[in-house]
Amino acid sequence: MSYSLVWFKRDLRWQDHASLAKASKQGPVRCIYVVEPELWKQADCALQHFEFARESLQALDAHLRTLGGCVEIHTGELPDVLARIWQEAPFTGLFSHEETGNGFTYGRDLKVAAWCQAKGVAWHEFSQFGVVRRLKSRNLWQSEWERHMAAPVERVESLTFWRTAPHSAHAPFAMPAPGHLQHNPPLRQRGGRTLALATLDSFLQARSIGYRGGISSPLSAPDACSRLSAYLAFGCISMREVVQQTRAQIAQLPPQASRHRAGLSAFISRLYWHCHFIQKLESEPAIEWRNMHRGYDGLREEEFNPAHFEALIEARTGWPMVDACVTMLRETGWLNFRMRAMLVSVAAYPLWLHWRPVGEWLATQFLDYEPGIHWSQLQMQSGTTGINTTRVYNPIKQAQDHDPHGRFVKRWLPHMRHVPEPWLFEPWKMPAQGPSHPGLALFITPPLVDLAAATRESKQRLHARRQTDEVKAGKASVIDKHASRKSLPSKKKASRPERPETQQLGFDF
Repeated sequence: MSYSLVWFKRDLRWQDHASLAKASKQGPVRCIYVVEPELWKQADCALQHFEFARESLQALDAHLRTLGGCVEIHTGELPDVLARIWQEAPFTGLFSHEETGNGFTYGRDLKVAAWCQAKGVAWHEFSQFGVVRRLKSRNLWQSEWERHMAAPVERVESLTFWRTAPHSAHAPFAMPAPGHLQHNPPLRQRGGRTLALATLDSFLQARSIGYRGGISSPLSAPDACSRLSAYLAFGCISMREVVQQTRAQIAQLPPQASRHRAGLSAFISRLYWHCHFIQKLESEPAIEWRNMHRGYDGLREEEFNPAHFEALIEARTGWPMVDACVTMLRETGWLNFRMRAMLVSVAAYPLWLHWRPVGEWLATQFLDYEPGIHWSQLQMQSGTTGINTTRVYNPIKQAQDHDPHGRFVKRWLPHMRHVPEPWLFEPWKMPAQGPSHPGLALFITPPLVDLAAATRESKQRLHARRQTDEVKAGKASVIDKHASRKSLPSKKKASRPERPETQQLGFDF
């Protein structure tokens, strides 16, 4: 019996899944997920990513088993796995979503395309986000995003499964993690479509009321933010589902629900920018490892300070707000957008660290790591895009603005509970005769550098580079390829996105 092979990647759902829906219309399907050893050896992978994917796949497998099928888990590099499956039983077509991933997945997809061409197998790929493959001009992008989001959701009402060997259909789901993987935060979100839908519902119905004004502080953000970023990154729910359900919720709100409407409208804006940033990596994969504007090459690379980097990742920079954020991220796998921006700002300016090693570390810390957003935003925050305003976040001011009584700092840095409030954010300034506590002196150390002096010097160096003829000459091409076109079609005025300069690192929702 002929069949279509559906390859699941970071699209772990069963509704609005274009490749599954299209393949099902061709006849029987066989669903696979491949644990790729080389992929999980990449520097941006962590155990938390694997476990979240495993949980999401287990939920997908449980659903497919109610329909008489399953997700087969294979291990190996993709061309080898496809060859084994082909030898067992040739398939008529390979169906999957397009992926804007890291450099490894880009190279792997080239190998898959070569294998399919050699075997005469048609590989059908479908867009998952509002990202356009082989985009000819940025001027065309906004209308394509709207077209994708407005299209009907792909419903998979019934499936006919290709019958594999009896043990494959009846064996319990199993997906052991590679032994070398590390870092699985104890308080991270759990994977699966059911949890994704519940998270979306709670946000649309209630939590979004506090969205505007609530997402900047690490105190209110865990509830005010949608918390959908990991579910979107692993495809437990589609971007189109989220956009359409959000717009439907806005449409049914009563006139007096102005705060609720404003929150949901701002959320739509950030969903738009989610895809805008992924498009940058799709259009130029090299920005994962080299400066978007080549005129900034050599700005920080040769002066990387390993001691500063180690202190940052170990939460001992001396700035309480920074160290508390690193600790929360380590324990939960999540941090709100402004605090992410602050971390990268501290790394890039006073600590003068090149964005690439910092980005590899943060990729393992963020459960919602999405390469397209991650690398372009790291560069934007570090000042190497050549087209964005310099953004430098003072960690002391951020603490005063967003944690005025130190509740966040005290939660994640227990030793700070013994520091009087006036000194919470600059504890090294405490008088020598101040309150004492056993062991407190071990934690209260001066910051790695003088914040004001180091920030001033770093900004001067960046701005000096910006004034060179080489940098000025290269700016236009970066704008043409990557800059936003700020307005959406007039019929979507209620959801018009904010300027990209207002967005910060990572998922801004």
